[in-house]
Amino acid sequence: MGPFQRIETKTAEQIQLMRRAGAVVGQTLEELRQRAAAGVSLVELNALAEESIRRHGATPSFLGYGHPPYPAVICTSVNDVVVHGIPGDQVLAAGDVLSIDCGAIVDGWHGDAAITVIIGEPDQEEHQALSAACRAALDAGIAAMVVGNRLSDVSHAIERSITTAGSYGIVREYTGHGIGTRMHMDPRVPNYGKPGKGPALLPGVVLAIEPMITLGGEQTLTLDDDWSVATVDGSRAAHWEHTVAVTAQGPQVLTLP
Repeated sequence: MGPFQRIETKTAEQIQLMRRAGAVVGQTLEELRQRAAAGVSLVELNALAEESIRRHGATPSFLGYGHPPYPAVICTSVNDVVVHGIPGDQVLAAGDVLSIDCGAIVDGWHGDAAITVIIGEPDQEEHQALSAACRAALDAGIAAMVVGNRLSDVSHAIERSITTAGSYGIVREYTGHGIGTRMHMDPRVPNYGKPGKGPALLPGVVLAIEPMITLGGEQTLTLDDDWSVATVDGSRAAHWEHTVAVTAQGPQVLTLP
């Protein structure tokens, strides 16, 4: 993807359209969360996701996206895979850390969100803590999406939440982003940074906020499938995401079920 150029704002009516796409994403992720368990394959989850998205009258955002074209409906990233994992025949096992990223389009508008699920009873408390720290960072970023703040205030809130929670690697190569009639739009939203920088947050700005953290270092590499991004040191990772609108009444999460 090339460099982002500008920040687009949406009208209240357009935000409502995005909420429809977001609701499909939220409902699909909830169905996947309930289904994800030891003995279930990633390809089964992908099939369930496609059925859910299409049943709700939406189109998958990810299928055929990019170069090479992404071959699935969701991203399923297990253990040391941070993002963009392609669902295949791998069968989930107890203790796996599974991140699921999902996108859907309704009437040309996108919704994008991700969750992390610990499969079965967590064999190590640090895995549950990792996911909880990442989700808390997402909440902190959302809370900073208020009129009058600047873009880097969101990034700073995410970073501060993560560093307060513990010693986690903050992935820097992949960021949140603007979203609307395209899945990836201006601006990039890093998960770290100093406050008070960048453009002001205006009503109608819609961002996909998505912290990605690891139990080890921040360095990543792309695997041979040209999509899956894994930690260099093999440490496990978590990824949480919501699509959120800035409004005069405060931040509104658009990707709830």
